[in-house]
Amino acid sequence: MKPVARLAKQRMLKHPPAALRIAVLMLGILAYGTTGFLYFELPENPSLTWLDGAWYSLVTMSTVGYGDFFPKTPGGRLVVALPLMAFGVSLLGYVLSLVASALVQAKNKELHGMASHSLDAQLVIINFPSLSKVERVLDELTADPTFGGRDVVLIDEDLTEVPPELASRGVRFVRGNPTRDETLTRADIDHAEYVVVLAKQPGNPHSDDQNVAITLAIEARKHKVHSVVECVDYSAQELLKKAGCDAIVCTSRFDAHFLSNELLNPGVQEVVDELTTNLRGQQIYISTIERSEGIGFTKVAEHCKKHGHIAIGARIGGAKELNITDDRKLAKGDAVISIGAQRMPPL
Repeated sequence: MKPVARLAKQRMLKHPPAALRIAVLMLGILAYGTTGFLYFELPENPSLTWLDGAWYSLVTMSTVGYGDFFPKTPGGRLVVALPLMAFGVSLLGYVLSLVASALVQAKNKELHGMASHSLDAQLVIINFPSLSKVERVLDELTADPTFGGRDVVLIDEDLTEVPPELASRGVRFVRGNPTRDETLTRADIDHAEYVVVLAKQPGNPHSDDQNVAITLAIEARKHKVHSVVECVDYSAQELLKKAGCDAIVCTSRFDAHFLSNELLNPGVQEVVDELTTNLRGQQIYISTIERSEGIGFTKVAEHCKKHGHIAIGARIGGAKELNITDDRKLAKGDAVISIGAQRMPPL
């Protein structure tokens, strides 16, 4: 350990850090100004103290010029005051340049995804297929009051800089491979509440292979995070479920549904669009029942009606049932499926 300590000491002496250089320069100038001020001014004003000299030196170095102490002798003005003013302005400019450089570097590092973030209960979006796709996801989420203005972190390996449109929304960016622990650590995935994994290349089934690996990396670190993963190939859903994600959105699952229903029932696409967007009209809500004893669907439907909702079904024991009978019992943990303009309070 001694050679290592000796090497570190040599490097410290040859290349001292900026903070140490500034501290040494400031102490040296402060000592010069304090002793010089007292040397020339003390004979003329015996009531001066070391604290007065230090105060005068600090005020002069900082270019404030408070005026409660000032040199009256030619020596104090020429030998002490002029060097203090010159070195003070130079030192102040040097400090400001270092601060500005540090701020610029930090901002540049953040924009290019090299910074680490420390957040709480944030949303992490993984992969950047396109700007419009990410913006649509954010628009839908922020339109729901329960999202609560959470911080958003975007992870992508190929994006070189966060787009200005996302930066203006306050989206933080982490560049790196989302399957690696180092990247997930910089995104503070351990304190995330929600994770959305988008398909890197929409329409390309090979994107599912990467999303399976990403899901495994996330679930290996934190099992409590609520993860929603997008997949392209319907057959990839089984692997994603085994990887541990909470929900899967398969883009190829609904294309045939929409095509056939739009052909047989023209206009159904607009109805589904309104029911699934938070930006306008009515939405479908799934509200969990918190009562411990069983309750009939009729009473649940009445509760929904009081809040401007129409109950269309329920989730009982994990299975979805629509248009169910009025005497069907719902227990704690089940949920009612309803249509309304805004989310209902807990049942």
